[in-house]
Amino acid sequence: MSTTAPAAGLEVVDLGKTYKRRGQKASTSQRVLDNVSLSVEAGEFVTLIGHSGCGKTTLLNCVAGLTDFNDGQIRMHGKPIQGPGPDRAVVFQHASLLPWRTIERNVAYGLELRRQMSSAEIKQRVASAIELVGLSGYASHYPHEVSGGMQQRVNLARALAVEPDLVLMDEPFGALDAMTKESLQDQLMALADREKRTTIFVTHDIHEAVYLADRVVLMTPKPGKISKQVVVPFGRNRTRALTETREFNDLVRELRELLTESEASV
Repeated sequence: MSTTAPAAGLEVVDLGKTYKRRGQKASTSQRVLDNVSLSVEAGEFVTLIGHSGCGKTTLLNCVAGLTDFNDGQIRMHGKPIQGPGPDRAVVFQHASLLPWRTIERNVAYGLELRRQMSSAEIKQRVASAIELVGLSGYASHYPHEVSGGMQQRVNLARALAVEPDLVLMDEPFGALDAMTKESLQDQLMALADREKRTTIFVTHDIHEAVYLADRVVLMTPKPGKISKQVVVPFGRNRTRALTETREFNDLVRELRELLTESEASV
C-alpha cells in the first residue's frame, strides 16, 4: 500500500441538518446540525468529541454520503459530495463482518463490489491491508474464531484496503475492554503515522481524543454546532507514557471543563 495518501481537501461549509418526524396528529422537526464548518487537511487526524446527541455521528454520516443534509456544502477535492464514494471509507463501532466469509474475504468485500479490479489486484490489496493491522496469520479464519479486538482490526483493514483518501471512524473502540482499546489505539496511531491517511474519529473518550489527534473538535448539542477546535501540541511519535505527563492531563482537564460548560449552557 502507498505510504502517502492523496490530498483529502475536505471542506464542510455552513452545514445544516433537520430531521422531520411524522406523528399521528402532526409532524415535528428537530435541528440536529446548524452552521457547521470544518476543514481537514491531508494527513491530518481529527477527533470529534461532545455529549450524546450533539450530532457527531450525523456529521460523520453526512461526510460519508450516507445521510443527506438540508443546508450548506461538503466538498472533497473541491467537488460536492453527493453520496458514498471510494474516496471515503467508514469504520463503525461494531465490525459488522459477514460470518460466512473468512477474514481475507471480508477485507476483500468492498474491492469486489467495484468489479473493475482484477483478482490479482484484489489479492495484493487485501494481503497488504491484513498485514498492516497485524492479522497475517489469521487470513483464513472466520469472524467467530477471533476476538472482538481482532474483528475490529478486520473492520479497519476492510476500510484501508480500498485505499481511501479519508477514513471516517465512529467510536470504533467504544465496545472493547480497556486493554484491547489501548492496544488498538496504539496500532491506529502507528498506522496513521505510516500511511498519512486523513482521519476523522468520533469518540466520547477525552483521553482517546487527545492521545490520537492532531486536532480535537468540540461539538455542542441542540442543535449540533462546533464550539471550539483545539490543536494538540504533541508530536506524532507518541507512546503510552505521554498519558502520564502533566501536559497531557492538563489538556484533558481543559477539554472536560469546556464540555461541562457547554452542557450547562444548553
